[in-house]
Amino acid sequence: MAKKQEKVEVPVVETQKPKKIEPKKPSWQIKDRTYFLSDNKTPLSKSIKASNIYWFDEEKGYERELKYTQNQRTVFVDEMVGDQRLEHIIFRNGALMVPKNKTVLQKLLSLYHPHRDKVFFEHNPEVDAAEDIDFLEMEISALMAAKDLDIDMAEAVMRVELGSEVSKMSSKELKRDLLLYAKNNPQLFLDLVNDDNVQLRNFGIKATEMGLLSLSGDQRTFSWASNNRKLMNVPFDEHPYSALAAWFKTDEGMEIYSNIEKQLK
Repeated sequence: MAKKQEKVEVPVVETQKPKKIEPKKPSWQIKDRTYFLSDNKTPLSKSIKASNIYWFDEEKGYERELKYTQNQRTVFVDEMVGDQRLEHIIFRNGALMVPKNKTVLQKLLSLYHPHRDKVFFEHNPEVDAAEDIDFLEMEISALMAAKDLDIDMAEAVMRVELGSEVSKMSSKELKRDLLLYAKNNPQLFLDLVNDDNVQLRNFGIKATEMGLLSLSGDQRTFSWASNNRKLMNVPFDEHPYSALAAWFKTDEGMEIYSNIEKQLK
C-alpha cells in the first residue's frame, strides 16, 4: 500500500505595512540676517511696531498676540512667563542688521510680523541671485532673438519705440538700436516680437507712408489713396493702426493686405 502523504503546513508570514514618513519641516537656520525698509526708503530712523500685533496660528486656529521684549525667549504673549520688558525695533538709514544670537527678533521679523514684505523685507542673497539669473537669461534670449530678426520685423518692433523716425534709419542704425532695445527692455522686446499685431500695425503704417492708404484727418477712416474709396471705419476709442491691424485679419482685410503686399514689393 502507498504511504499516505502527510499534510505540510506552510507558516503564514505577516508583512509589516511600511511606516508613513512625514516630511520634515524646514529647520530654522541660525545666521546673521539683514532687513530693509520697502520702496528703497532710507530715513535716519524708523520704528516698527513691537507690541499690539497679531499672527494667525493655523494649527491652533486663532490669532496670537505678539510682543518683542528684552527678557522673554518667545514673541508669543501666551507663552511668556513673568515680567515683560518691551524692546523697540528701529531701522537706521533704512536697514536693520540682526545678529544670529537674537533669534527671537529674527523669527518675529522673518515669520510673524504683519508688516513683513509690506513695510520691510528680509534680504535674501539666494533669492536675489535667482532673480538676477532669470533676468540675465531673459536678456540673452532677447539679444539672440534680436540678432536673428528679419528687417521687416525689426522695423515693426522699433516703430513702437521710435515712431516714424524708423523710416529714416539705415539698416545698421536699425540693427544697433534693436540690439540696445532688446538688452535694456528684454521682457517688452520679447512680448513685441511674439505679438503678430505689431507687424501688422507696421505694415499699415508703411502702406500709409508709401501713399497706398490714406487716413482721414479725424483718424476715423482708412481709404485707398488712389481713388479715395473707403476701406474701413476705425471703432471709437481705438488706435487707428491697431484697428487696421485687427481688420487685416478679417476676410475682407486679408484681400486688401495681399493687394498692398504686392504693391510694396
